[in-house]
Amino acid sequence: MTTRKPVVFCDFDGTITLTDNVIELFKHFRPEGAEDILRRTTTKECSIREGVETLFALLPSTLRPRMVEFIKGQLKIRSGFQELLDFCKEQNVEFIVTSGGMDFVLYPALEPFGIPPEHIFCNNADFSGSHIRITSGHPCDEHCHSDCGMCKSTVMRRYPQEEYYRIMIGDSITDFAGAAFADLIFARSHLEEECRRLQMPHLSFETFHDVVRQFPRHLS
Repeated sequence: MTTRKPVVFCDFDGTITLTDNVIELFKHFRPEGAEDILRRTTTKECSIREGVETLFALLPSTLRPRMVEFIKGQLKIRSGFQELLDFCKEQNVEFIVTSGGMDFVLYPALEPFGIPPEHIFCNNADFSGSHIRITSGHPCDEHCHSDCGMCKSTVMRRYPQEEYYRIMIGDSITDFAGAAFADLIFARSHLEEECRRLQMPHLSFETFHDVVRQFPRHLS
C-alpha cells in the first residue's frame, strides 16, 4: 500500500478521442510537404516541437473556421471517459489532461466534462499572422532534452514522486518522455509498442471502462 496521492495524466488525441485530430487535420487539408514532416516526426528525425510547429506553419490562418468545423464533424470521445472522470472524483484522484494537441480543439471538446482549465495542458495556436504559429507555455525544463514543445514530463515533475503516485494514460509518441516518469502506465497503440520494446510494465486499454476496471484499488 502507498500513502502517495494518486494523480492521472491523460493524453487527448487518440486517447480521450478515438482519432488523432492533428493527423486527421493534415490528412484532410493536405498542405504540400505535410506528409514528409509527419514521417520525419514519427521516425524521430526531427523533434515533436519542430515537427508540430513546421506542420502548422504550412496552414494559412484563414483556414481556422474550416478547421474548427472539420474537427467538430469528426471528433469522437472514447467510450467510458465520463465514467473515468466520475471514478476519479469519487476516489479523490486528481485528473489532468496533458496533450501535444491544440487549444482550439481541446477546450471546446472538453468543456462539457467540466475539467478545470488549469488542469488542461496543451499547445497554443496563434492565428494573428498570415500562417498558424504554435507555441507552448510548458516547454521542456532542464531535465528534459527531447524538445517536446508541450512537455508532459515537465508537467509531471510538478508532482514529485515522493508525494504522488503518477498514472499516465496515453497512446502516442508525445507520451514517450512522460511515460518514463510514471508509476503506472495505461497504454495503447504507439505507446504500448514502445512500452513493449523497452520492457516497461504497463496495462493495455481500448476504452476507459478498461482503465476503471484495472485502476489500482490499493492506493490511499
